[in-house]
Amino acid sequence: MENLIKKGAFLVDVRTPEEFAEGHVKGSTNIPLDQVVNQLAKFKDKEHIIVFCRSGNRSGQAKMILEQNGFKNVTNGGTWQDVNEAMGQ
Repeated sequence: MENLIKKGAFLVDVRTPEEFAEGHVKGSTNIPLDQVVNQLAKFKDKEHIIVFCRSGNRSGQAKMILEQNGFKNVTNGGTWQDVNEAMGQ
């Protein structure tokens, strides 16, 4: 995951806006899980996509949704803290 982050992966936090406001990965985009299908255009033309949440459950669902819509470059980053650590924060 660290390599993908260094390559400028699109970091997507699929938690609620309230959770995102309480703490998030610097430079990440908040697209709540229930909005992923409506926001597919934001994922287009991204070389690497890393989705994450509080526990890894919602990001797993987001990865499945994206893959069902033709995205092959999606990584479930697990928790937002895991992604933060991978960034060296």
